[in-house]
Amino acid sequence: MPVETRSFAFRTEADTDIVDITKDVADLLSDSPVNDGVAIVFVPGSTGAITTLEHEPGLVQDVKDYFDRTVPKDHPYKHEERWHDKNGHAHVRASLVGCSVSIPFRDKRLMLGTWQQIVFVDFDMRPRERELIVQIIGD
Repeated sequence: MPVETRSFAFRTEADTDIVDITKDVADLLSDSPVNDGVAIVFVPGSTGAITTLEHEPGLVQDVKDYFDRTVPKDHPYKHEERWHDKNGHAHVRASLVGCSVSIPFRDKRLMLGTWQQIVFVDFDMRPRERELIVQIIGD
């Protein structure tokens, strides 16, 4: 069973920036010799996360509001006491969402639902360049 490891990079705006990366993953898949299998999307780093959702402005704002309520920026995080970097909330938020998703594909097409997109969420405090790893496994 072939395994291909690829990556792509993009800029984020930080502060719970939710970026639709579906096309980026689909483009890597279409360029791969693998036709059927699973694509694993992974973020190396502890302040970003990967999930799926309907990427539309209302839901994007609902997700941002949820994190502001449940994991507030102004909470006294022990991480910040140790490192003085003011991003304890980013680490907690990212750990709750997770660092990867696995998406099955058939005939080089992601098997996502009609209103489902793959998104990267940047919880950190500053804009930055992010690189994601995509492993394509299958036949």
